[in-house]
Amino acid sequence: MKIDVIASTGQGHAVQLAREAYDQGYRRFLAVGGDGTAHEILNGVFAGRGPVQRIALGFLPLGTGNSFLRDFSKDGAEASLNALIENRKRAVDLIRLTHTAGEIYSFNLLSVGFTADVAALTNRMFKPFGHLGYLLGVFVRVMQLRRRSFALRCDDDQEWDERRSLFLTFNNSKYTGGSMLIAPHADSTDGLIEFVRWGPIGRLGLLRNLPRLYDGTHITHPLASRRAVRHVEFSSTTPVDVMIDGEVATVECRSLDILPAAVEIYI
Repeated sequence: MKIDVIASTGQGHAVQLAREAYDQGYRRFLAVGGDGTAHEILNGVFAGRGPVQRIALGFLPLGTGNSFLRDFSKDGAEASLNALIENRKRAVDLIRLTHTAGEIYSFNLLSVGFTADVAALTNRMFKPFGHLGYLLGVFVRVMQLRRRSFALRCDDDQEWDERRSLFLTFNNSKYTGGSMLIAPHADSTDGLIEFVRWGPIGRLGLLRNLPRLYDGTHITHPLASRRAVRHVEFSSTTPVDVMIDGEVATVECRSLDILPAAVEIYI
């Protein structure tokens, strides 16, 4: 197998490299890094285009955050290498966020509220500390806790849901932050977005329940809920921080849609 290697030089560069590679006829890609690298490759291929020819994406998960592959294997790089050698692939879904300035594609999850606040702080101040940095971000944001309304409606809903919440996550896969089981019912092959909402819990309640984010039992909390949807519409006139596959974008959200079996993953 011939592999052409191109190194990205900074955040966002892999988007440009993947866009150019796709335009040159490449249809198989290998992300060497974390979820952020794979996110950039997928957006270089999909964002701002019409119909996209089928591509395949492999992982060498050597970055700081490698959440997506945990849905399929806990063996990390070894499992990815075996899948590449055996040419073993499966089709997975993508989520498309449409906002006022364009679109962003996600293979892992999108979230607003507490989870996005943590990611923004971690990326800005604590990212060099890896998993410890994420925990630092969590505890700082607990002290600065905000519970806000993000007005939305899903599928055939007639009424806008304007309830305050700690966070909302829209998940294609189960894990985020490396080991947080944020959406235990998510399935990246079912053609659905797993929507998890946690209502306006207080600081003490959140601190007591933080460990439950790591085993998925937070879903059973009285303020938590989940549903599987295909389309989400937002009612907002101001930009918000959105955590997308571990990265943070500040955008004015319009809608979310699921793209079933949009990309093949080596796994």
